Amino acid sequence: MCNNVVALGNATADGSVLFGKNSDREPNEAHYLRAIPRATHAPGSVVQCTYIEIPQVAETNAVLLAQPCWIWGAEMGANDQGVVIGNTAVYSKVPYETGPGLIGMDFLRLALERANTARAALDVITSLLEKYGQGGNDGFSFKFYYHNSFLIADATSAWKLETAGRQWVAQQIKDIGATTNALTITTQYDLASKDLVQYALQQGWCKSPADFNFKQCYSGPGFYPSYLYTLLGRGDQRQARLMSLLNQQKGQLTPKSIMTILRDHGANQPSDWSPGPGFFENTVCMHAGFGPIRVDQSCGSLVSRLTATGQNHWATGSSAPCTGLFKPVWVDALPDTGPAPTERYNHTSLWWRHESLHRAILQDYAHRLAAFHPEQAALEAEFIAGALAQTNAPPAERLAFATASFAQADALTQKWANQMLTMPVQQPPPGLYTRAWNKFNKEASFVEGNTQAYTNMP
Repeated sequence: MCNNVVALGNATADGSVLFGKNSDREPNEAHYLRAIPRATHAPGSVVQCTYIEIPQVAETNAVLLAQPCWIWGAEMGANDQGVVIGNTAVYSKVPYETGPGLIGMDFLRLALERANTARAALDVITSLLEKYGQGGNDGFSFKFYYHNSFLIADATSAWKLETAGRQWVAQQIKDIGATTNALTITTQYDLASKDLVQYALQQGWCKSPADFNFKQCYSGPGFYPSYLYTLLGRGDQRQARLMSLLNQQKGQLTPKSIMTILRDHGANQPSDWSPGPGFFENTVCMHAGFGPIRVDQSCGSLVSRLTATGQNHWATGSSAPCTGLFKPVWVDALPDTGPAPTERYNHTSLWWRHESLHRAILQDYAHRLAAFHPEQAALEAEFIAGALAQTNAPPAERLAFATASFAQADALTQKWANQMLTMPVQQPPPGLYTRAWNKFNKEASFVEGNTQAYTNMP
């Protein structure tokens, strides 16, 4: 599960292009922020992706990536040319290729490394898709297969690309756009694979080209697994919610607006809302829980601001954006966040240090988040303003600012993780929810109330 949003300059407060994504993965599937410099490659070189290797290009762009800990590719990222991409899992009637191949995150990284514009990134993905297909296990602790959609943007344009096997369709965004875990493109699109309609006709999904509707033909409705994944994951509902939130501020959207959208838990939620109850709590800011449908958690988040003269990015580098801090980063200015995390608790990793706070908040979500929120909001406002002021500063100055910001965020996280050890629980989560998180904690060798993250900070 994932959620992406984009707003072009005609929908933002300052004319910039804004992008945001929550990456939803398993609760212990730690994310890692990486910056990889521009590089040249010898003729005949190959690149080893998650499962297969493919020919390398002569030169690759510098990239900023947010990676699940075990994957070569990335869930979201940016390059030094001002291109940003986020992917989402989508489910279709086209059979999944279960053998080794390129997975959605591989396509994303390859496009960032090879493309200088949003349209060029789209072309990279579709050409690789048609040549290699998309295949391989996308799951972390269990086998899971899906197809992918992509939201791609640069400082002047944005594209929505949706795939089903080796078929694909693309739509240029005019002002605002969003993607979740459902196909959204119907009869209006700008680009498509050459046999998109013919394939649907051959499968009997429509009677004539005039009847063709990509979403209806390739995904549903019907009684088959792909439609059930879309239905139970509430992809269409989250899509509608994201578009509603974007429309509410259309023309006035800011980086803070995008951060707030990524923290959304639905309309008309009570002040004491908690992620504990329910078996289908698939919100924009997603929280894992009990049951086979609530296996995913927002494990990393990114917000980007793109202009012709510069770019800014803010990444949590941690799970649950509602409990985290969006910190300033750049493709050429990423602070040291510690060693690459794994699925096991490790206090030297940024992602796991934040889990000491995140998992403490879950013990009494509404009250503990409310206590933490004022300082969270104040510090994040400083990060936004400071990053905007540093947009075109020399790399060394931006790195110094980003490093100081990460240190401030770590200190605030430390303070509240320790403070919550002594806070009484006013509204404990339901027993089944607690049972689920006890299992997640056991699998990660994580102990609730563990302050090792701070008493032994590097």
